[in-house]
Amino acid sequence: MKTLDKDYLAKRQLKRGTAGWLLLTGLGISYVISGDFAGWNFGIAEAGWGGFAIAAALMALMYFCLVLSLAEMSAAIPAAGGGYSFARQVMGPAGGYLTGLAILIEYALAPAAIVIFIGSAVEALLGINGPLVYAIFYAVFIAIHLLGVGEALKSMLIISGFAVFAIIATSFALLGDFNVANLFDIKASADAVGANSFMPFGWYGIWAALPFAMWLFLAVEGVPLAAEEAKNPAKDVPKGIIAAMVFLFFTAVLVLFLLAGSSSASMIGKSAVPLVDALNATGSTTLATVVNVLGLAGLIASFFSIIFGYSRLIFALSRAGYLPKFLSLTSKRKTPTWALIVPGVLGFLASLSGEGDLMLAMAVVGATISYALMSLSHILLRVKRKDLNRPYKTPGGVVTSSISLILSLVALTGVYAFDPRAFNYTLIIYAIGALYYFFYSKNSLVAKTAEEEFAMLEQAESELEAA
Repeated sequence: MKTLDKDYLAKRQLKRGTAGWLLLTGLGISYVISGDFAGWNFGIAEAGWGGFAIAAALMALMYFCLVLSLAEMSAAIPAAGGGYSFARQVMGPAGGYLTGLAILIEYALAPAAIVIFIGSAVEALLGINGPLVYAIFYAVFIAIHLLGVGEALKSMLIISGFAVFAIIATSFALLGDFNVANLFDIKASADAVGANSFMPFGWYGIWAALPFAMWLFLAVEGVPLAAEEAKNPAKDVPKGIIAAMVFLFFTAVLVLFLLAGSSSASMIGKSAVPLVDALNATGSTTLATVVNVLGLAGLIASFFSIIFGYSRLIFALSRAGYLPKFLSLTSKRKTPTWALIVPGVLGFLASLSGEGDLMLAMAVVGATISYALMSLSHILLRVKRKDLNRPYKTPGGVVTSSISLILSLVALTGVYAFDPRAFNYTLIIYAIGALYYFFYSKNSLVAKTAEEEFAMLEQAESELEAA
């Protein structure tokens, strides 16, 4: 193993003190907000409205428990690697890498899928789609990130604001048309175990709907990836991620109840643009047109923010030696240039497949593996590192993280219930990534332990500031 030195870190510096809790809240919202516009509603087709409501409640519980666990760990270990850094602290280099790899699968595949959906939205508005549209969006938003983290986060906050406005405006417009009977217009299956009018496809439907329920909250866990750029990581990151989760739960409840309740569950379960179709069905055609445009803002917000997330994760993994070290080199503006560009090129190539649904399902597999490992990290840190300074403590302690651990494993199997192909493909990629570590990169790490890396990082940064 190699060791860090001042020159090595001088070329790998992020801009500290840029993001307060409000920007971090905006980051958390923007990671997820596109999920309110489309994707989640296909879970109604799998489980019926009642079955999907159960699936959504279970996933909301999982995310709340996970977020509260991450809040504690991010305050105690404020590093750009997020979940990777937490896992390495307690499970060693291998555990850290395997956690980071699962997050990387999620964050690498999600933007490729989202840009395909962006292409479809652009086609509906302007009549153009395809590789040129994908390339333009990747190029423009990577360029904004290269300008600096402050500019990027502020841009994300503005874009997310338009998307949130669309959801709130839609909710007000649909409120007067809400009818409970519309929620239960899907006929119960005669063959499904446990099927009834509330959950027409029985228990299996709820299981298969779990990945779609995750889409209402997927990627909010990425807020700690901005820890090294926060003004006061110990306070700002916990506050930001919890505030984002609370807000996302609020918008999830709005779309879950009002869209199906104002039109019909059967229609919403099949809709490619559920907010727009619900507005058109209730006569709000002008607002439907506006929301159709603003729906593009929601997709852009998530696309934009996940680019930020993958760049910080790759930066941290590269700086530690898990990935090629050139990926953690930063520019004069303190942005990780190659960690933004290289995955962007690979994501663009992946988007050419046109299989957005498959990539999203694969991203969910990576996400659930990482959730289980991050939850386990919280439990082990509580047991093994009682001496660790914890500016914020998770309510419920290991009980809370145990709930997220169990539910994340259940959600992982839910992907298999929905799409075995996505489940199997992701595990193959995960196995290949694991072999890369065990046969190569474990011999290239720049520090023996997470503590050594963080200590050297603090010392080198102090020397750089004093110089």
